[in-house]
Amino acid sequence: MTVAVVPGSFDPPTLGHVDVIGRAVDVFDQVIIAVVENPSKSALFTVEERTSMLEEICGEWGNTTVDHFNGLLVDFARLKEADVIVKGLRAVSDFEYELQMAQMNHHLSTVHTVFLPTSPEHAYLSSSLVKEVGRFGGSLDGLVSPVVAAALKERFE
Repeated sequence: MTVAVVPGSFDPPTLGHVDVIGRAVDVFDQVIIAVVENPSKSALFTVEERTSMLEEICGEWGNTTVDHFNGLLVDFARLKEADVIVKGLRAVSDFEYELQMAQMNHHLSTVHTVFLPTSPEHAYLSSSLVKEVGRFGGSLDGLVSPVVAAALKERFE
């Protein structure tokens, strides 16, 4: 059984994130969606809120679980007995950063990283852009799931 970890801050989860998770679900036996608790970033949503949103969004897939962690991703992957880390790529600039991270993770452990390109219709999405649209009352249709759109609307009211 192949266990994959799909890590991210998911602040908030976008349809780009969901696209990558959904494709990982088709490839791997078990997918652990790992919400990063990053104390150096100021998050809009708590780790519990992000975890809850992802549980609701991804609940239809029987082979996913959602968890959160702080510290090194490779330590979390080792704890969960994961075989691979799955990272979504939107553009070449993502690849340059993610390749460096993948090489460091491989240096620190035996876990491999697999890159999945985001579908073209979601390639422009980022959590930062989505927050900006939500902050100024723009339409979130096609950017995030309804549960996230509602949470953003409530947060910015």
